[in-house]
Amino acid sequence: MRKLLLFALVVFVGITFIVRLYYLQVYDSKNYDPLEDTAVRKVFTYPKRGYVYDRNGELLVANQPSYDVMVIPKEVEPLDTLEFCSLLKITKENFIKTFNKARNYSPRLPYVFLSNLAKDDYAVLQEKMRKYDGFYIQKRSIRTYQKTIGANVLGDIGEVNQVIINKDDYYNKGDLIGKQGVEKTYEKTLRGFKGTKFIQKDRFNRDIGAFEDGSNDATAQPGKNITITIDSKLQEYGELLMTNKRGGIVAIEPNSGEILAMISGPTYNPNLLVGRNRSKNFTKLYNDSLAQPLFDRGLQAMYPPGSPFKAINALIALQEGVVTPDDKFRCNLGFKYGNRRMGCHLHRSPANMNLGIYESCNAYFGNVYLKIMDKYDSRVDAMNNWSKHVKSFGLGNYLNNDLSVGQPGKIPNSSTYDRAYGKGKWYPTFSISNAIGQGEVLATPIQLANIAAAIGNRGYYYTPHIIKNIEGDTIPSKFTKPKYTTIDKKHFGPVIHGMFDVYNKGTAKMLQVKGIEICGKTGTAENFAIIDGTKTQLTDHSIFVAFAPKDNPKIAIAVFIENGYFGSRFAGKMASLMIEKYLKDEISRTDLENFVLYHTLEHEYKKPYSGEPFKINRETTLETIPVEEYEALKYLKAKIDSK
Repeated sequence: MRKLLLFALVVFVGITFIVRLYYLQVYDSKNYDPLEDTAVRKVFTYPKRGYVYDRNGELLVANQPSYDVMVIPKEVEPLDTLEFCSLLKITKENFIKTFNKARNYSPRLPYVFLSNLAKDDYAVLQEKMRKYDGFYIQKRSIRTYQKTIGANVLGDIGEVNQVIINKDDYYNKGDLIGKQGVEKTYEKTLRGFKGTKFIQKDRFNRDIGAFEDGSNDATAQPGKNITITIDSKLQEYGELLMTNKRGGIVAIEPNSGEILAMISGPTYNPNLLVGRNRSKNFTKLYNDSLAQPLFDRGLQAMYPPGSPFKAINALIALQEGVVTPDDKFRCNLGFKYGNRRMGCHLHRSPANMNLGIYESCNAYFGNVYLKIMDKYDSRVDAMNNWSKHVKSFGLGNYLNNDLSVGQPGKIPNSSTYDRAYGKGKWYPTFSISNAIGQGEVLATPIQLANIAAAIGNRGYYYTPHIIKNIEGDTIPSKFTKPKYTTIDKKHFGPVIHGMFDVYNKGTAKMLQVKGIEICGKTGTAENFAIIDGTKTQLTDHSIFVAFAPKDNPKIAIAVFIENGYFGSRFAGKMASLMIEKYLKDEISRTDLENFVLYHTLEHEYKKPYSGEPFKINRETTLETIPVEEYEALKYLKAKIDSK
């Protein structure tokens, strides 16, 4: 019996070992993950990031090699710290701080110890890395911007934070990701997919070759190249015009919704946010709370649209049948309502729709607005109906575009005034400023450009977008389907004719460009700020919207210049120049160009802090820039023209 028991025990143990070996070598190997094996070193291979081209095939963003010093804390052996710090050109304190961060992150996982090593430093360090166990050099690529333009459009890439890592397991500590602009919007298209190499180590922690002959390795897949809608020559010219000014310029191709130029002033060189100095330069730009170069005014700044908004009120009035193009209203230097008055400049009276548009008559549009409100017995219905029409032009929402930032603007409805004055305790005259694009109405420059495109198209627009082509792919269908306003096509003729006469005999008659039929609308928006607890009126904003040619327009544009006086002073001149540059690739109105380049508005931006009084009349003295700076701008302009 004992012999039988002993035999059974031996057989049982043998079977147990056989089953366990089978499980480990056959069954469990199917679930084996080399990432969990401490005898295997994992190295990521980073793909080439996709290139970015402008609409004409000019390369805007490419790649350059970069080298990161990586560390796996658990594998680090005692080393000559001072020598290592000398090679890396860092202090011992910095070494200790970074190493502790790496160890706290994970003792076993790679961590970026020092990023963006210079080529010369890499060559020296490469020869000595064998002395420093646990450290190795990882090659990757970083961006290089071929031009100094379009920082707000192109954006930049930077290191991921822990929040992103927690949300997306593709990223690891030290990986780069698009932070702004096109780089952010099309991150997944541009980044490609990382590869992985597994390297076997011996018991002395030395690399002895590829793990399992590389059967678990994955090859990196490069990112896709993209073509954006921007015309780099137009963008460059617009940024030149914006020198010493603040504001936004957005130009759109009406028959496609493609964004031709998107300028925010002031701007910066996108190469500042590349390499080891990225963090320092970003901090400097971020902390510039006065100029705010990182704030994209074309997409994020919400301003009163001013007189260009009158065109929408004219269209709504025609659609609602409350006026005809021939109806006239008197103007006695303004519009009186109750015991208040909305002023206007001197012009012929009475005014019909055509004169009301090209002379920008406040009295005409005050009457038109009240006609719209008086059509309905319920002021709530009237206001909500008006709001519905306005929003159909893309105002009051984000436009559903593919840009990385934006603001919805503001279009009031009945609830807006119920909250302000009490339910039902308000009248149409409470919102009369909406008639002239002031009051509770706010819009961004891209929304104003979209209005110009919708009017030029006689009632429809395409969602403004920045992507034109993706390598091996198609752009989203939402960008190729037209969106229609609530205004019938037949009503656009009188308004377009009025905008055409703005250039022929109205407020922009001095801004004509020979050979181009331009339709436009000047605007001047009051500008207020709280200074020392007091609401203070600052110098007015200069606004202009336009499209050209009159029939089948190729470009629609909005220019908004902060503290730029009246509409034709700066914004109108810049719009005419941009239109001529795009349609004719030359500038005949050098008088307008010289004015814009030679004059600065920096003195206006200093007034809230200097205590200098604001002058808001048309005779305000303009300041000029030094001759040397003017000559430098002219030289830059000549270089643009020669390309």
